[in-house]
Amino acid sequence: MPKLAAFPKAFMEPLCKTGTMAVSEWIDLASELPLDGLEWYAGFLEMEDRSNWEPLRALVEAKGMVIPMVCCSPDFTHPEASYREEQIAKEKGWIDMAATLGASYCRVLSGQRRPELSREEGIRYAAEGINACLPYAKERGVTLVIENHYKDDFWDYPEFAQMMDVFCDLVAAIDDPHFGVNYDPSNTILAGEDPLDLLYRVSSRVKTMHASDRYLIEGTIEDLRREEVGVEGYAQRLRHGQIGEGLNDYDAIFSELKRVGFDSWISIEDGVDGMDQLARSAEFLHTKITQHWPTESH
Repeated sequence: MPKLAAFPKAFMEPLCKTGTMAVSEWIDLASELPLDGLEWYAGFLEMEDRSNWEPLRALVEAKGMVIPMVCCSPDFTHPEASYREEQIAKEKGWIDMAATLGASYCRVLSGQRRPELSREEGIRYAAEGINACLPYAKERGVTLVIENHYKDDFWDYPEFAQMMDVFCDLVAAIDDPHFGVNYDPSNTILAGEDPLDLLYRVSSRVKTMHASDRYLIEGTIEDLRREEVGVEGYAQRLRHGQIGEGLNDYDAIFSELKRVGFDSWISIEDGVDGMDQLARSAEFLHTKITQHWPTESH
């Protein structure tokens, strides 16, 4: 049966920029929810000091949870080779972080969709970057997972491999048991594509999942596209919603994941409207997991 984790989507600014929230505060809040783990973000300010890594892991484990995955955002698609080498070194540092935290998975991305970058260059640069990190990850017992991503909170441009055909070509270019997909259905909607179409193409490669529901508070996907380039963070018209109340069909998603034998981590990206919302999303997911994996003990 899949296990449930959560990501502090509502607290990225205080945890990663202003420092007005301690990671221990997030751990305390999340420990009140029915969770098996907490997904980590490499950009937490407190993670800059390596001496914090083991004590923070201990805080999580003292609450009866584990850290299954480190979420980070390497940018492998820069045109300068020296910049790409720096990103490989950063990802290796995040792999070290994952291993120290006891995490089995560490996220990778392709990189930013810079206007001057061709499709072929981007796929080649991203595949080279990921392949350069794989031996290092394997040595430390860490599996790399690439997300069909929209845009890192602190990037100017959207994800290079945001669109399904590019993403699938990149995934197909890397054949390694320590590499797979972190599937996020909401990000496919933001690409103007069908989340189930993507899932059916990559389900055999899915290692982890982000659970969320997204919606636009006004306008259209086309409006969003016009606003998403050259500006740090997400466009203002974009919102996360309570899971189960958006556009994603979780029955169809979980049916396909069950069919391919998925039994790994599902991490909630929700709670931007408060911890009560996050609790309702967790309860919805627990119910759906039990429905689709009914004969397995949690």
